[in-house]
Amino acid sequence: MTMKKVLCGAALLSAMACGSTDMTLSGLDPENFKSEKDGKTTALYTLTNSNGMEVCITNFGGRIVSVMVPDRDGKLCDVLLGFDNIQDYRTVPSDFGAAIGRYANRIADGRITVDGVEYQLPQNNYGHCLHGGPDGWQYRTYDVVSVDDNSLTLAIVSPDGDANFPGEVKATVKYTLDDDNSLKIEYSAETDKATVINMTNHSYFNLSGDPSQPATDHLLCIDADSFTPVDSTFMTTGEILPVEGTPMDFRTPKTVGQDIDADFQQLKNGKGYDHNWVLNTAGDLSKAAASLYSPKTGIKLEVFTNEPGIQVYTGNFLDGTVVGKHGIAYPFRASVCLETQHYPDSPNKPQWPSVLLRPGEKYSSTCIFSFSAE
Repeated sequence: MTMKKVLCGAALLSAMACGSTDMTLSGLDPENFKSEKDGKTTALYTLTNSNGMEVCITNFGGRIVSVMVPDRDGKLCDVLLGFDNIQDYRTVPSDFGAAIGRYANRIADGRITVDGVEYQLPQNNYGHCLHGGPDGWQYRTYDVVSVDDNSLTLAIVSPDGDANFPGEVKATVKYTLDDDNSLKIEYSAETDKATVINMTNHSYFNLSGDPSQPATDHLLCIDADSFTPVDSTFMTTGEILPVEGTPMDFRTPKTVGQDIDADFQQLKNGKGYDHNWVLNTAGDLSKAAASLYSPKTGIKLEVFTNEPGIQVYTGNFLDGTVVGKHGIAYPFRASVCLETQHYPDSPNKPQWPSVLLRPGEKYSSTCIFSFSAE
């Protein structure tokens, strides 16, 4: 298949304005990603495949910066929110595109107990520890282990006591852009002391290629009969409830916006969708856990994972104050995040799948973002 390099939306305007052969297809200047932090160098890495797809990643936070995908007419659209320079990633608090660790999502009251020892973690979200705390791995510079045209492997060493988590953890994140237009993310980690780990990617998708508009028109499907409800502080209650007969039911595709403002307590608690669904796929990477579709572009994203859960977040805290790539201000609900993971607060919910990692064991997690056009 030969892909015409026709660009859509802001990527086209940026490429036209710059006219530089060094620019990425998504209109990014790699020079704007060069910096030093904590004695390490940051840069922008570009992956391509035979279909003309392009994925740009920075080793700062292991963040996916842009994903150029062909739409139904063969035009390449950037379907990811983010910034076009390293300075904004470093100074504007965000999880855009990040490789989250050491523990994705929330831990109640920032407390865990491992082998009878209690650890107090940072409390950076309604009294809870969110995404590893305010200095989580999304704000660290990963080491580049290897890079070629279609893959990038990053590594990070988190010392014992980092954010008060026990154990020195050595982790890697490998990104591979395949010729079937799928982006595979493979996480691995080992520890020298019993600890907890839960890694994910926090990409904000808008498949219309126009993040100046809400993504509430996107069709969402989740292969899950149940979800984990939250309280008003976004913390899971420990229950697992059926989606049947509620706005949480996405077993057949419906628009994100269809029920998002319904008079339903969980949506009030989450300020929209910001919940973990209990997947039916049981770790089977051959079965799609979720899918997202833009009727404007025909771009479809299917998510495959060996994780038991997926957090769906609909950009409820975006409010137009954050200005991203190409000078676009991101409005309320401009995106949908699909974060494959173990359930939130699993260290304090022994009835749920364990997130405990011991010396000699290897943590392994896979997420595949598979793109197509219909």
